[in-house]
Amino acid sequence: MNVEAGERGRDQLRAFGGGPVMSTAGVEPPRILVVDDDPVTNRMVVDYLENRNMRGISACERREMDRLLAVCEPSLMLLDLSVGRDDGFDLLREIRSRSDIPVIITTSAHRDVSDRVVGLELGADDWVTKPVGLHELLARIQAVLRRRGRTPEKPQRDQEPTRCRFGGWELNRRSRRLTNPNGAPVKLTKGEYTLLIAFLGAPQRPLTREHLLQVTRIHEDIFDRSVDVQILRLRRKLESDSSAPRIIQTKRGIGYVFALPVENR
Repeated sequence: MNVEAGERGRDQLRAFGGGPVMSTAGVEPPRILVVDDDPVTNRMVVDYLENRNMRGISACERREMDRLLAVCEPSLMLLDLSVGRDDGFDLLREIRSRSDIPVIITTSAHRDVSDRVVGLELGADDWVTKPVGLHELLARIQAVLRRRGRTPEKPQRDQEPTRCRFGGWELNRRSRRLTNPNGAPVKLTKGEYTLLIAFLGAPQRPLTREHLLQVTRIHEDIFDRSVDVQILRLRRKLESDSSAPRIIQTKRGIGYVFALPVENR
């Protein structure tokens, strides 16, 4: 990194990671980290966001991104899948291993649908193909922030249960730790966790595929059967025999039902 880039990085850190800067409405604006190896794109996106009551910072390489994330967790990250020589999917896996920050993937048009599915399954909240209009990009950022509860109008969740028990299983929502009836931890992907939360919030009630697609935040243009794939993977972790499920049952013509009663604490 050259001297000019280093000075720019320090200036960004002071602006981005310093004390709260309040908007005219008296609330702290969202902090957006833009990770793209094209500095022109970074500057254009950051300038646009800052003119719309958001605080922006950019990184052109992995080392810069890691340094910024170590200082302050942003409200959301825009992650280009082609950052220097790094594999964007590996970057996403690393980010998800240590943070639940919302991530919107940006990528070139040559990527196919299978790449998009992989990105979403690894924990991305949305996928944008470049070139994309800045107005649309802003709308997607705002939509993800609303869904992830990172906007100032976030509802209070003090009354939300911390532990959910069902059939000997226990899910700690605070730590996102699932344990089986023997007390052993069972690892869940983000999609599996979100799907399980949807079921635990409506036990013994049929849920449609459309509802499950919405709550798991799978993008609209991903084929409808993707929720069935998530169900299959979750069944393999919960059921003693996934081919004859007793916990997550299929309701023909409707969707699925979580058949066990749930105890919330």
